[in-house]
Amino acid sequence: MSKLLPFVAALAGSCAAQTAAPDKLAALEAAVASAQSSGDNAWMLTSAALVLLMTGPGLALFYGGLVRKKNVLGTMMQSFVLMALVTVIWGVFGYSLAFGEGSPLVGDMRYLMLNGVGMAPNTDYAATIPHQTFMVFQLMFAIITPALITGAFAERMKFSGLLLFMTLWVILVYFPMAHMVWGKGGLLNAFLGGSIPCFDFAGGTVVHITSGVSALVCALYLGKRKGYGSEPMKPHNLVLSFIGACLLWIGWFGFNAGSALGSSGLAASAFVATHFGAAAAALGWLAAEWMHNGKPSVLGGISGSVAGLVAITPASGFVKPMPALLIGLLAGLVCYFMVAVLKQKLGYDDSLDAFGVHGAGGTLGAILTGVFATNEINNALKDSAGKPLPLGLVDGNGGQIINQIIGSAIAWVLAIVGTLIILKICDLVTGLRVDSEQETLGLDLTMHGEEAYNLEA
Repeated sequence: MSKLLPFVAALAGSCAAQTAAPDKLAALEAAVASAQSSGDNAWMLTSAALVLLMTGPGLALFYGGLVRKKNVLGTMMQSFVLMALVTVIWGVFGYSLAFGEGSPLVGDMRYLMLNGVGMAPNTDYAATIPHQTFMVFQLMFAIITPALITGAFAERMKFSGLLLFMTLWVILVYFPMAHMVWGKGGLLNAFLGGSIPCFDFAGGTVVHITSGVSALVCALYLGKRKGYGSEPMKPHNLVLSFIGACLLWIGWFGFNAGSALGSSGLAASAFVATHFGAAAAALGWLAAEWMHNGKPSVLGGISGSVAGLVAITPASGFVKPMPALLIGLLAGLVCYFMVAVLKQKLGYDDSLDAFGVHGAGGTLGAILTGVFATNEINNALKDSAGKPLPLGLVDGNGGQIINQIIGSAIAWVLAIVGTLIILKICDLVTGLRVDSEQETLGLDLTMHGEEAYNLEA
């Protein structure tokens, strides 16, 4: 009997070990999931901060340096106030309109006052980060998009008109477009039930086409600045604009790589594509300008980099580095033509070239996404049988270009019609354009009672 005791003890130990093994495996899996969630959350909070950096100080400095001295504070204030205004609207009902399920065109009110937006993930959108992190990341896109429009009507819109215009614009244009492309069940959502799958990784249609086309409508509606074409209206401080453009380039890594919604290989791929696109576009713009004007300018270089960042935005999570270079190069050339040639021929006053860079660059990038998208980069799209769905011409899906064109066209129509309606309303309620004397004195003094520079010294 005593000889059996060691055997019985060993057998009991083996059974206990077998029982504990699943528990240890479950604990290990939980630890790995927790580590992934923590890493993803850290990256996404960092990305949210980087996207906010793009508005203030990035865009504020970029636009602020391009206007005349008498309008620099007024121009910067437009970017700054949108950081506050859009945040409040987003928290109260904007997030729900963009990301509630609702209809194919706009979300419902399930997230009114951020109800239900807490620490648990919303697995429809991002399974490894808190719902609140996803919400605040998307908020930063909602802030910068209307801020981009301000470049078109710089130096001539009332501050009261701006506040009303931007409030209505995010409600009638941005929230519906964001829902259509990114919201569950949205008309153009390629991942969550859209009937016309349009690939827009980080905002080519949602951000750049809507803001750029709306900018053109605003510029045409308000008319030219006083003295446009007969008086010099050169940037007052390109150093500010240079710093702002560099901050935009840096912030754009959060914009695009953050749209992977996790600290993953896809984020790394989007990061690389973003950088390559910006670099190629800067060189393309400079080359075109050098040949056209005889000299490559600082303003040309930084404008080209922004054009490349715009064009690579919808494609960044779908393309390899070399197509990213090509998209950037084409963006630099096309956007230079829009700004330096076409705008001059047509004679409209898009003060800071919001349409030439964002409208044209966003449209170009959205369409080229359909050409170069590949499953080697983004394999998240699958058919009903769970098989990878081919993306773009690279993977043999030529019809995707048609979807990209449809998505871009919807963004154009929504921006044009929505912006015109909003401008009419604002003109009736607050008025839009400052009077002749206010425009002569500048927005800094007449709208805010302050001056960045002593113009009389």
